[in-house]
Amino acid sequence: MNEWIHIALIAAALGSALVGGIFFAFSTFIMQALARLPSAEGIRAMQSINVVVINPLVMGALFGTTLLSLVIALCVLTGWAGPLSHWFFVGALNYSIGTFGVTAFGNVPLNNQLERVRPEDGSELWQHYLRRWTLWNHIRTAAAILAALSFIIGLIQS
Repeated sequence: MNEWIHIALIAAALGSALVGGIFFAFSTFIMQALARLPSAEGIRAMQSINVVVINPLVMGALFGTTLLSLVIALCVLTGWAGPLSHWFFVGALNYSIGTFGVTAFGNVPLNNQLERVRPEDGSELWQHYLRRWTLWNHIRTAAAILAALSFIIGLIQS
């Protein structure tokens, strides 16, 4: 296996695990804590989180791992990734579709809806948001963890 592909795979595994850990925190306790607050307070808190999360470290991990996953998938499809590359392809698909795709087309549109509501007027939207956003978050969490696991299994076996 080419050395730069090996490094890219290690970075993709680490990035997938890191992003999966961030999302895991939301799935296991952050959203539950926000749901315990009165709706207006929960909305304000999540609106604040949605602003603060747009930072170079989190976005770098999210987008950087997506870029690595797409490069890895291309390497697999062109035959550059070597033997047992099916693990790498599974990891790349899990991350790029299951993590990034779900974020872009599931969680972000809900965040945009929440951004436009006045906290005092958003009780009904908040209840819908909590259910739908958390469901999408569970999916992207599992996808990121499966991506990390797939990259690691492929690295161990290669």
